[in-house]
Amino acid sequence: MTYSCLIVDDNEIERDAIEMHVKKIPSLKIVAVCKDGMEAFSILNNTAVDIIFSDIDMPEISGTTLLKTLKNKPLFIFITSHSQYAAESFELDALDFIVKPATFERLLKAANKAIEYIELKKLVKQTPEEPSKELDKEDDYFFFKETKGITKLKYSDVIYIESMGDFSKIYTGSDKHVILVGLKNLEKQLPDFFSRVHKQYIINVNHISTITAHELHLNHNFIVPISAINRQDLLDRVIDKKTLSRFKK
Repeated sequence: MTYSCLIVDDNEIERDAIEMHVKKIPSLKIVAVCKDGMEAFSILNNTAVDIIFSDIDMPEISGTTLLKTLKNKPLFIFITSHSQYAAESFELDALDFIVKPATFERLLKAANKAIEYIELKKLVKQTPEEPSKELDKEDDYFFFKETKGITKLKYSDVIYIESMGDFSKIYTGSDKHVILVGLKNLEKQLPDFFSRVHKQYIINVNHISTITAHELHLNHNFIVPISAINRQDLLDRVIDKKTLSRFKK
């Protein structure tokens, strides 16, 4: 199956490079390559696409403004030289954020994430909604439904959870599972040793190995971003209580 996409960038060199990379992905079909947000907006008024690869800092209509303006929003993957736009783009529910220069490997990863989201979205529509149940947080395990059936998992085996819109992806040291539960709903049901560190991520604090200014390094070589607000909250609630002090109080 092929998925339609649009490329938007006001820099000709960057635009050509993105087009060259996207053409190498067999499952993607480029509908148009646009030199600015105005051109993209005109096309999207008459043509539906699945995925948009868009720059952010463009004249007249920025990438984020384009996303806000559209009624029927495709999946947005922002590609920009300005990393400071990351927080705003995720607040607007962009699926991914790539800092230029965009390599083929990074674009392929983002494209695969978008395709997985589209297919899972179809699955969600086919799956009848069930009333929510309160998990027993005293247990050391939980059950969840996925496409292959009902799976049992220990809380301690969960390293982090990534948002996929209406559903979430659970990562363990050896596997990953997609569940039909959104991150916000999951956050309410998980034990206290799980912490929201980003709009798109929840981590198991017991798997933290290193905290930097903008990232969390977890066991099994996983790395996830952490926002400034969530970082301070994590330090106050968890890390500071476990940090060795130079002087004993």
